[in-house]
Amino acid sequence: MDLQNTVKEALNALYHHPDDAVRMQADRYLQDFQRTLDAWQVADNLLHDPSSNLETLIFCSQTLRSKVQRDFEELPSTAFRPLRDSLNTLLKKFHKGPPKVRTQISIAVAALAVHVPAEDWGDGGIVKWLRDEMDSHPEYIPGFLELLTVLPEEVLNHKIAARPERRRQFEKELTSQMEVALTILTACLTISELKEQVLEAFASWLRLKHGFPGSVLSSHPLVLTALSSLNSELLSEASVNVISELIHYTAAGNIDGVSANMPLIQVIVPQVMNLKAHLSDPTKDEEDVKAIARLFADMGDSYVELIATGSDESMLIVHALLEVASHPEYVIASMTFNFWHSLQLNLTKSNEACFEAERNRRLQVFRPAYESLVSLVSFRVQYPEDYQDLSYEDLKEFKQTKYAVADVLTDAALVLGGDATLKILYMKLLEAVSGHGNTEHKEWRPAEAALFCIRAISNYVSVVEAEVMPQIMALLPKLPHQPQLLQTVCLTIGAYSKWFDSASCGLSILPSVLDILMNGMGTSEECAAAAALAFRHICDDCRKKLCGCLEGLFHIYNRTVSGEDSFKVPAEDSLHLVEALSMVVTELPPDDAKRALEALCIPVISPLQEAINQGPEILSKRPSRQLTIHIDRFAYIFRYVNHPQVVADAIQRLWPIFKAIFDIRAWDMRTMESLCRACKYAVRTSGRFMGLTIGAMLEEIQSLYRQHHQPCFLYLSSEVIKIFGSDPSCADYLKNLIEALFQHTTRLLTNIQEFTARPDIADDCFLLASRCIRYCPRLFIPSSVFPSLVDCSMVGITVQHREASNSILHFLADIFDLANSTAGEQFIPIRDSIIIPRGASITRILVASLTGALPKSRVDVVSYTLLALTRSYGMHALEWAKESVLLIPSTAVTDVERTRFLKALSDAASGGDTNGLTVPVEELSDVCRRNRAVQEIVQEALRPMELNLVNVS
Repeated sequence: MDLQNTVKEALNALYHHPDDAVRMQADRYLQDFQRTLDAWQVADNLLHDPSSNLETLIFCSQTLRSKVQRDFEELPSTAFRPLRDSLNTLLKKFHKGPPKVRTQISIAVAALAVHVPAEDWGDGGIVKWLRDEMDSHPEYIPGFLELLTVLPEEVLNHKIAARPERRRQFEKELTSQMEVALTILTACLTISELKEQVLEAFASWLRLKHGFPGSVLSSHPLVLTALSSLNSELLSEASVNVISELIHYTAAGNIDGVSANMPLIQVIVPQVMNLKAHLSDPTKDEEDVKAIARLFADMGDSYVELIATGSDESMLIVHALLEVASHPEYVIASMTFNFWHSLQLNLTKSNEACFEAERNRRLQVFRPAYESLVSLVSFRVQYPEDYQDLSYEDLKEFKQTKYAVADVLTDAALVLGGDATLKILYMKLLEAVSGHGNTEHKEWRPAEAALFCIRAISNYVSVVEAEVMPQIMALLPKLPHQPQLLQTVCLTIGAYSKWFDSASCGLSILPSVLDILMNGMGTSEECAAAAALAFRHICDDCRKKLCGCLEGLFHIYNRTVSGEDSFKVPAEDSLHLVEALSMVVTELPPDDAKRALEALCIPVISPLQEAINQGPEILSKRPSRQLTIHIDRFAYIFRYVNHPQVVADAIQRLWPIFKAIFDIRAWDMRTMESLCRACKYAVRTSGRFMGLTIGAMLEEIQSLYRQHHQPCFLYLSSEVIKIFGSDPSCADYLKNLIEALFQHTTRLLTNIQEFTARPDIADDCFLLASRCIRYCPRLFIPSSVFPSLVDCSMVGITVQHREASNSILHFLADIFDLANSTAGEQFIPIRDSIIIPRGASITRILVASLTGALPKSRVDVVSYTLLALTRSYGMHALEWAKESVLLIPSTAVTDVERTRFLKALSDAASGGDTNGLTVPVEELSDVCRRNRAVQEIVQEALRPMELNLVNVS
């Protein structure tokens, strides 16, 4: 009683106390209480207590539902019947509500049925038990109907801590009892006020997608009731749900499934088609229209393979879907978008069964539909008149609408061809431009919408299209410079950059196009960003044409990079211009490229040199952003100017500036990341031409890493290893580098707390180690740091940081897979001398990771690592895996589950299908994570944290 009163007081405080701190304390108490064994009895007592208020009833019903789902194993085996009887009593007590409480009790009973085999409920399991209860107590039918509704829904509810085998068994039990369930529901149809509830329960059972052939369902009273309800004045939501589920039911499986269910399809389709007139009926309620549209969309999605044949009957459905697509409400129209995509895939896919002539016939049949579709969707991307007053959420929704329409236009272009689609959209653009005369206040929104659509299909328009594209490009300079319109104009120019390069008139149009982009750069930040992106596309695709226009291009570049007031290009977007000019410079001969590269660097060097000249004290206090904005431009120059010798010469000249920043700002992670990125691209582009500078660079980062532990120093070293790892002349230098870096890192990462505190170092360290295995195994594997790095990896496998954990697991897998590479084979004896003494511990940590030490999302990576270990060490590894799995108590894992896992591991390791390992691994993982108590038992048995460091003589 004391505990019950405490719970009541905590609930009262949670809902009514004015102090936030008290409410939070009450919330924590109640959450902790729900995990206790006492919660079973207290929640049950308070639900039976007539004096409990609504808040108490809702909390206790949720608690009891949660306990049955997650913690049923806490109870002794004898507790099933008393618990079932108590829940049954509560179901009867709350048969008229409150609905929230009744639903939670129903879910609790359903969860109990998932846990407990059918025979424990009596002959026929829970469904027959429920039928008997309804026969004995007809006054409680509403409560029992809710239970009948939630039962099939619990088949896929993974909150229920049932074993996978039991979950499969439960699904079979329900499927076998489907006839009984539908008989119960049919009997309940006689109670008119329960019709909605009966149909909802029927829809729920249909989601199992098993049990009844379409020929039986086509004349079933439940189906006929749902269909007759479609034609009533008040459209029933439950009947729509039933018809929707029946449509999915008939399409479950392959096309043979559809043909087997044809009797049912032939009953459903005409009835749904009769609703077509309601789509355009202005007197119809919007929710009703939405429900009808959903049925048409469901038919389209489910019967797309039949529709794609282009028969007269299927075209009736297509015309109805076009009518849905034309509905003024976007929410309704967009219900068809998935159908148009699926139909496009069906019409355009390469299918041997469908000959070329038949495919062409189908494409011709559907041309008019897709032509209509282009016109129907294109207006939906038009800015609303009040766009300036839209909230952030509304603007976000409008953008999502534009992206969705762009996808539909892509589908249309794939069916019609890009050039044909372009002609339709060009007519829309002409209407928009010519419809407003030459008034000062031209309406810009229709033109912007048409251009957005034209841009959306750019990838499908022929690069030599000569009929429409020149006319579109001639129109662009005449459009008003309204910011949103100009932004779309700029993006459209960028989207058709390949056309400018290929078209015969491309070169003559480019000057006017560049003028538009310059106007864009001076209009607004969004517009300038679009113009900068378009400039980059133009320079990328038309680089050969633009080599003769360098002076003009540099004029634009210098104005942007120097931050000239009249240009509004944001700093991040100015990188597009750096990239653009760098790609044009790549096309120049080496001597010209050298001069052009110097011109590229001048506006970037100047501010950095100025900052260095002010002295170390001022440089160290500068905000990172003031430096990284310029350093990032160097990264782009080094990345995109593809002249190795020229870039190597440039980095050699710039090295004093870089060194000064390394020395003075080594404490600053953001500046170091930016600088290391620039150096990485210099190394990647210059390769071995960088010989003179690379030594100084590596010496610098090796020295600074000891003091400042910046992960990016490891990341830069990783790039150096990739380029120079196999170069014998660099061997001594690189050996010293990797030994110094790894020795220092293993001293930093000595326990899981250090891994958690420094996940970036762990991530980059093991990425570097994997690179060493790949590119310079001869330097790395025989070195003194290799064993300590393996020990270090064992410490960190269970770090919760995703990238760090994945890098460690990939490193171990690379070690185990050493035999797969010819360069690695000679080091297998060294590897074995290090891995075999640690094998049992590594395996145990991996099994612990599979079963709960790492999140479920990491299971695939852990599985691969365990598989790689098993393939390399065969019977040794299987013995290690067996030892580890046997440590898990039988209360958590049964012998059958253990055996299935070990057999699958053995089969995969001996060359069998690795996909066969997926299900047993996932099931072992699920079983061991099925609730908190089991997960704690498993981890306590495996104790991964205690296995990290192994003393090896």
